[in-house]
Amino acid sequence: MARFIIRGQKRLSGRYRPAGNKNAALPMLAACVLTDEPVVLQNVPVIEDVEVMLQILEQLGVAVARKGHTVNLCAAGIRRSRLKPELCAMARSSILFAGPLAARHGRAVLMPPGGDVIGRRRLDTHFYGLQALGIDVAGGRQYSFRRRKLRGAEILLDEASVTATENILMAATLSPGETVIFNAACEPHVQDLCALLAAMGARIDGVGTNRLRVQGVARLHGARHRVQPDHIEIGSFAAAALVTGGELRIEDVPAAHIAVITRAFRKLGAHLAPEGRKLRLAPRRKMRVVNDFGEAVPKIEDGPWPGFPSDLMSVAIVLATQARGTMLFFEKMFESRLYFVDRLIHMGARIVQCDPHRVLVVGPARLHGTHLASPDIRAGMAMLVAALAAGGESVIDNAQSIDRGYERIEHRLRALGADITREE
Repeated sequence: MARFIIRGQKRLSGRYRPAGNKNAALPMLAACVLTDEPVVLQNVPVIEDVEVMLQILEQLGVAVARKGHTVNLCAAGIRRSRLKPELCAMARSSILFAGPLAARHGRAVLMPPGGDVIGRRRLDTHFYGLQALGIDVAGGRQYSFRRRKLRGAEILLDEASVTATENILMAATLSPGETVIFNAACEPHVQDLCALLAAMGARIDGVGTNRLRVQGVARLHGARHRVQPDHIEIGSFAAAALVTGGELRIEDVPAAHIAVITRAFRKLGAHLAPEGRKLRLAPRRKMRVVNDFGEAVPKIEDGPWPGFPSDLMSVAIVLATQARGTMLFFEKMFESRLYFVDRLIHMGARIVQCDPHRVLVVGPARLHGTHLASPDIRAGMAMLVAALAAGGESVIDNAQSIDRGYERIEHRLRALGADITREE
């Protein structure tokens, strides 16, 4: 167990380069089992969830070599199809092995995956899609996936699930004939996985849309691919600089992916100026909520891409506590994601929780330091941003939950001027 100790109200300024996208790297690691040839992934973040996926790969018999942010993988020696229960319990991304393992090696057995407790996270969409491709699915205390005869299919997802889209997509690349996935997720990390699969020889059309068309191939080959920068991390660091009044220059910014975030931040009076592949935040700018037409109370709501990312809702709520005006947040995707706001209220935030999905934030509020515990990755990062804005000292227990999604977070924040230390 670890905790962070933060002494707030230190201005964050300087240059910052985001790490690789966590949610892109995880399915890419699973995709390496689709071929016996080497796969090299660059710009892979050094975080807990990635380490768990690498342990699963090694347990299956995949040769893994890591140097810094580059991972070399070769699945020619796979000898197992059953994932260790304790590793499944550590990461929700373990479910991503179901499609590629069953499609390439005939079978996959895993326990129900772990991950953040932010509401019910059903797996039915995975199961129905894989069944349509010719993979038998059996449930209970463990999940078993067995390949019968792979075939292309038309699949209408009952929800635009990111991980279900990725699982079905990976299996479809080796399914003879054509597969069409309707209502597919099209988040930046799904697009990045498609880019890796294409480099491995997959034939995929419709990337970036909600209809993916896949022509199955007999085999995939090795490839080298660089993971895109993490737009969620960019939004988190931008929020940290904004609430402390700092001047931040963010480098290596995927402009097409960041526009969704800057659009929502603009509603809070936070202006991020794009400069090619860079983003600049001006110092000491007062934030003011921009009302809707007719001076109506504005709203930020999440949704499937290109909607505002659910993973940034918690951080955006903290940002709103420091903006003058009133903002309604509507979390549509997870019924337990907003329960962390009682910690912000304890810090002095003026928030009304209307129901499990909606909170009303009135700012600006003077936050003060307190003792907190991180319940999940994104709420933990939001508490960290709040602690940076607060007067006095804050302590955040269960800091390792933040490590699951943010690489060396205390070192990188300290380099920008934050007063933060870690205690084990």
